[in-house]
Amino acid sequence: MLLILAQDLRRRSRDSTLLVFAIVLPLGMAFMFDLVIGGSRGPVAARYGAVGASPFPSSPALPPVAPVASEQEARELVERGRLDAVFVTGPGSIHVIGSVDAPIAVQVAREIAESAALPLRGPPPIEIIEDATAATRELDPATHYAAGSAVFFMFFAVLFGFTGLYAERSAGTLARLLAAPVPRACVAAGKLLSGLLAALAGMAVLVGATSLLMGARWGHPAGVAALCVACVLAAMGLSAFVASFARTAEQAATWQSVMATALGLLGGSFFPVSSWFVQLTPHHWFLRGLADLHGGASPLPSLAVLLGVAALTLPFAARLVRV
Repeated sequence: MLLILAQDLRRRSRDSTLLVFAIVLPLGMAFMFDLVIGGSRGPVAARYGAVGASPFPSSPALPPVAPVASEQEARELVERGRLDAVFVTGPGSIHVIGSVDAPIAVQVAREIAESAALPLRGPPPIEIIEDATAATRELDPATHYAAGSAVFFMFFAVLFGFTGLYAERSAGTLARLLAAPVPRACVAAGKLLSGLLAALAGMAVLVGATSLLMGARWGHPAGVAALCVACVLAAMGLSAFVASFARTAEQAATWQSVMATALGLLGGSFFPVSSWFVQLTPHHWFLRGLADLHGGASPLPSLAVLLGVAALTLPFAARLVRV
């Protein structure tokens, strides 16, 4: 088994495609989202003004609101790019003059104006209760996109191990392995361990790189390591389940790619998904486990689900080790 493991690891280390899917693509995707959205750089540095009373709540964490003399001056300041949005407060109304070049700042201003206009229309008909722990059990944008990109492309990195089995079967090397005095379980274990180590190495590089370069906060190292192992095992099990029904390497790669893409998008790897189906994906439980770590809660429920998926699906890998 160790010889099979060493041979597979040596072969994987020379595979540039695996390197691209395990490290280059997820790291590049995380950097792209962080650059576009700017999640870890703090709040948006918006520039606001107000004609009349400002509806902005007084808080040192919010940007200051510059006084503007008139609505005409407000339009000129917005057109010249001096301000992103201006609140114009009149008798019984609040409206916003916003810049087309600052859509996020304008959206924030619109939400604030609508909230400030509620007292003018009467008390809200419902009572809003906030969960005090919800804010601490949410990943910051940089960590979310780093973790989402990592788990999304990890599914693609895992599939190379199973499609390699079909290539070995076609080349006749798998038949020679099974003809040797080596139990089939050792052959399957060697193949699975090589895929496990390769995927974990890629995850470790991503965790370290995004932490140092993007300021991502993954959580306690022991908890992160446990979640990564459990998620890789679940990904390998699901890939084995799909590949066990394929007849060729091309068919297995196609089916696994479709599965990886569908689960990644539905699991909320890149954007939140409001559906019960999200709870059926390993991506959701991996991200939820990281969020629990971030909020000081136990990630054991997420670990249990991921390991349960692995326990149910990994036995299908034995079907692949046959001639």
